[in-house]
Amino acid sequence: MIGRLTGVLAAKNPPQVLLDVQGVGYEIDVPMSTFYNLPAAGERVSLQTHLVVREDGQFLYGFLTEDERAVFRQLLKVSGIGARIALAVLSGMSVRELAQAVTLQESGRLVKIPGIGKKTAERLLLELRDRLPKAAGGPAQPGAAGHASVDDILNALMALGYNEREVIPVLKTLPEGLPVAEGIRQALKLLSKV
Repeated sequence: MIGRLTGVLAAKNPPQVLLDVQGVGYEIDVPMSTFYNLPAAGERVSLQTHLVVREDGQFLYGFLTEDERAVFRQLLKVSGIGARIALAVLSGMSVRELAQAVTLQESGRLVKIPGIGKKTAERLLLELRDRLPKAAGGPAQPGAAGHASVDDILNALMALGYNEREVIPVLKTLPEGLPVAEGIRQALKLLSKV
């Protein structure tokens, strides 16, 4: 198994790159999230990789971060999702956005990705529900300014005894970028009115 490659970026032809590793050129398919963050051709880069061997060939997929590769692998475990669809998902949204969509069970965000229909989106939400936060590095951490992610507020409310079914509709109404304490306070106000 090829787990990581470090070399000179020889060519960039979306969604594929050619990575020269000591004279051997590896053709690697990458999601657009990785592609946009690659250095210019001729620069050194290190990619986390995933090798797929099928009857019709061997395919190498590359990612700048371990989180992207871990989520790609989780997507491949979902029935009916192949490597192309998994790349499309990671090209259409970041790991953090995908984790948030799964947490809030927002199939509408997934349906916007080419190749994902309503049933596939619902299957993704169902099957990734317990697996994705671990693959995405756990619940999102507060930002430098102390702002909370939806996951932080959700976890706090669940620790207070609320269940996801009660909390998720309330979280969708909160403005983005709230500090943790303020998000919890506003959510508790809304939950008390229900």
